[in-house]
Amino acid sequence: MMHPVIVIPARLASTRLPRKALADIGGVPMIVRVAQQALKADIGPVYVAAGDQEIYDCVSDVSGVKTVLTDPTLPSGSDRVNAALGVIDPQGVYDCVINVQGDLPLIEPQQIRAVLQPLHEHQWDIGTLVTQIQSDEERAAESVVKAVCAFGDGRSVTRALYFSRQAVPWGEGPLWHHVGLYAWRREALQHFVSLPPSLLEQREKLEQLRALEAGMSIGCSRIDKAPLGVDTPADLEEVRRMLCR
Repeated sequence: MMHPVIVIPARLASTRLPRKALADIGGVPMIVRVAQQALKADIGPVYVAAGDQEIYDCVSDVSGVKTVLTDPTLPSGSDRVNAALGVIDPQGVYDCVINVQGDLPLIEPQQIRAVLQPLHEHQWDIGTLVTQIQSDEERAAESVVKAVCAFGDGRSVTRALYFSRQAVPWGEGPLWHHVGLYAWRREALQHFVSLPPSLLEQREKLEQLRALEAGMSIGCSRIDKAPLGVDTPADLEEVRRMLCR
């Protein structure tokens, strides 16, 4: 029986869309919408790991959500989640943590629950999500990360062999769009953040390759559709149209 906790890392210094964590979506800041969706998953307590006082203050009054202020200079969301865990749970009561990205206001509760499935069913270190690529545009886009994995015999969970921005593997068959949601075993996250950036990680600009290069295992849980992430002003407008129509 696992004891999960959900941690949502958030900071204001986003490169492509500054201050997006506090972007207004129908009168509700984006980070609040994400936290409310995480609460609906009903699998453990929900924390926001805030890299800025403004985010901390914004979430502090949200019912059911707790907030931890973290060092704004931390290099990644994974580091922020690990730092928050040291404050939330220094005794290690929670043996796994779900890292929900703070720019997924359309994330569905069942998708958050699905990311735990690889850890429930196997001894893999990390769980994540994939969905089948449906269009040539999605296949060609470098912003769409592809997970190299194969689902056989009707399985909904399988092991990831690699991740790339290129359309791999070659040949006939489905390609899988990686959804950047992670379930970490506690010791796996602690080990990961202790490692330096790896060569393939730096080449592909994909943090999860550090884990694979270090011999860690990642399991993929298959979902029907990827939630729209907010990376650009155009993404934000699309989410506003979808949520506020």
